[in-house]
Amino acid sequence: MEMDWLLWAAALMLVVLGFAGLILPVLPGIPLLFLGLVAAAWAEGFVHVGFGTLAVLALLALLAWGADFAAVAFGARRFGATPRAAWGAAAGLLVGLFFGLPGILLGPFLGAMLGELLGNRSLREAGLASLGATLGLALGAAVKMALAFVMLGIFLVVRFGGNGA
Repeated sequence: MEMDWLLWAAALMLVVLGFAGLILPVLPGIPLLFLGLVAAAWAEGFVHVGFGTLAVLALLALLAWGADFAAVAFGARRFGATPRAAWGAAAGLLVGLFFGLPGILLGPFLGAMLGELLGNRSLREAGLASLGATLGLALGAAVKMALAFVMLGIFLVVRFGGNGA
């Protein structure tokens, strides 16, 4: 009985941290969310949410992780960015977190711009690359967020729908 409460507490904490990690780049959001859902299933002995559902959730977690990288690469490549722009955008997002919403919105763009300018690109090339890297980050975040809600939705439907999958 005591173990159940510990598992539920861990599950809740991991799910909350997972959703926070979808916004905060220092936390691995999707893996934490997945581990939280596994802990919740484990807390009930996998009676309501079984290994089949967890396998689907694992597949969605892998898809979200891959989509995040693919979106950044696509956005950067589409606008001629170098890897410096992607790294700069990620660093800009991290620094931007300390400046609230304006920092979150402008940080990736400015970081990508700085990364490109440090690589001796023209201002025009750096601007286009920054736009691409930032759009890629935004697209990746949107896909990751959508898949996180799909994962949570599947878990809740299976858990409270009575299927026991």
